Amino acid sequence: MFLIFGDPVSHSKSPLMHNYFFKKEKIDECYGRYHLKEGSKIIEKFKELKIKGANVTVPHKEWAFKLCDEVRGIAKEIGAVNTLVKEGDKIIGYNTDAPGFLEAIKEFDYKSVLIIGAGGTAKALSLVLPQADILNRSANRLEYFKQKNKKTFTWDNIDNFKYDLIINTTSAGLNDDNLPAPEEILNKLFSNAKYAVDVIYGKETPFLALAKKYNLKTKTGLDMLVYQGVLAMEYFLGKELKREEVAKIYFEILKD
Repeated sequence: MFLIFGDPVSHSKSPLMHNYFFKKEKIDECYGRYHLKEGSKIIEKFKELKIKGANVTVPHKEWAFKLCDEVRGIAKEIGAVNTLVKEGDKIIGYNTDAPGFLEAIKEFDYKSVLIIGAGGTAKALSLVLPQADILNRSANRLEYFKQKNKKTFTWDNIDNFKYDLIINTTSAGLNDDNLPAPEEILNKLFSNAKYAVDVIYGKETPFLALAKKYNLKTKTGLDMLVYQGVLAMEYFLGKELKREEVAKIYFEILKD
């Protein structure tokens, strides 16, 4: 038995993906949702429910990081865990969000990157995209990136518009028609760019609609969701999988 912990969690597509994979591959496992209000109880619940593994969604990734027995891989640098696996009597924490993103854009040929936003996703992606600069509305949230020697901009002082890849990590466009930065800034960026990626999935955001006007290649957060799921499944089953084949299975059910 595997689960996803979150608050909210009813929107999560992970059970749909993973159960479809188990069914297709004739693996005798199931995957459910658990609405957990208190992140501080995540490991307690994991043990109480006697599960083998879990995914962790907002807002509990930092709690999972703090409370699991051991943190491995890039999760150590990110400070957030989205995958928990029982190994012997230990609960091990991993992060498949950032590596999943890289897997999703692996066919893109880019050198320069601009990340819009300064939250948890931006922090994670900035670690796997060391060449990325950061653009955010306010300066105060850019402090973390400055300490990591990142080049940072606000809307008022951006002076470089030449990037191959533009990534939106903000929630602009999720429940509204907002853009993640002023349109005049995005117009300048898109006129020089090759690719635009939005971490939001389930709809075409105004950010991607604008990018398409400039004939950019675009991807939604669906690809990121799929590939982080593929990597999580490798940890759940304790073995390497044929990633493209598993991704194909996930896309099949999600695009249905």
